[in-house]
Amino acid sequence: MSVEVSLRHDFGGFALDIAFALPRAGVTALFGPSGSGKTSIVNAIAGTFRPRAGRIAIDGRVVLDAETGLFVPPQARHAGYVFQDARLFPHMRVRDNLLYGWRRAPAKADDAGIARVIDLLGLGALLDRHPRALSGGEKSRVALGRALLSSPRILLLDEPLAALDAQRRAEILPYLERLRDETRLPMLYVSHALDEVARLADDIVVIRQGRVAAQGSVFDILTDLELPALAGSPPVGAVLAATVAAPRDDGLTALAFEGGTILVSRLVAAPGTRLRLRIRAEEIMLALEEPRGISANNVFAATVAAMSERAGQADIQLACGATRLVARITAASARRLALSPGKPVYAIVKSVTVDAPGRA
Repeated sequence: MSVEVSLRHDFGGFALDIAFALPRAGVTALFGPSGSGKTSIVNAIAGTFRPRAGRIAIDGRVVLDAETGLFVPPQARHAGYVFQDARLFPHMRVRDNLLYGWRRAPAKADDAGIARVIDLLGLGALLDRHPRALSGGEKSRVALGRALLSSPRILLLDEPLAALDAQRRAEILPYLERLRDETRLPMLYVSHALDEVARLADDIVVIRQGRVAAQGSVFDILTDLELPALAGSPPVGAVLAATVAAPRDDGLTALAFEGGTILVSRLVAAPGTRLRLRIRAEEIMLALEEPRGISANNVFAATVAAMSERAGQADIQLACGATRLVARITAASARRLALSPGKPVYAIVKSVTVDAPGRA
């Protein structure tokens, strides 16, 4: 499944001029400051906005070609769209909201397919409720189910969690992970929340002032020291693809990654299970000598690869084998350690977040 997008449009005072491709099934995040053009891009793919110039192809089928005048209407593009507000029909029960998408599908799911979506999103207990009786997270899950039952070729999610509080976001993120890993649909995910992007995305397209500023794997882009300048967000620290290694008898689980082995609290996961790890830049300390007699379970030999200093803080990109980490320390600490590219250091990891299985 491929998605190719090129768009040009002058809004008067703001020009959109972008081109990118979704390289694989999975989640591609559109990330960047407010007003950079992300929602306009999603609307153009959905067909609710017609740019003056450009071309969009979904799975080899051209749905927009401004040069020839081709414009496939939204209902014929087979794009599932989930908005920031769920936009459920208030007079319909959950079951009927779900079947609204199903009735408009070009190839309708059978009963087993409908049941699979209901199970995937945990909607079984909600089917007879009206939207007014649902929490924000439940409404979002129903909106996702309605979009999935429309048999989309691509799923567009425009800030789907922005209106939710932290508790509701935590409730729905595992469902989005299941959606990513089990449906194999290409998904374009717009979000201002870097932690969401780090947890869900496989690839990232950074949009700045209507242009593509950077594009690549989540594992590379989120450790790029230029990210603050490009998107106004600090490097996340590290996003790692890891595999559960052999069991241990000390209450810890060993996870193998390209830079070595990292220890976390015991996981109920079979050896060989693939997981995604996140390490915040603030959770990495640096030392010039290998520390001893400390409580941290994870200390890695690394080399300073690059450095960036802003507002009294220093972001230090580290090469740990084939893996890149970023530590955020004070600029004063960087000077005291006399850090510079090529200098060997030890990275002390204070805490690690383990997410649901994800693809490398």
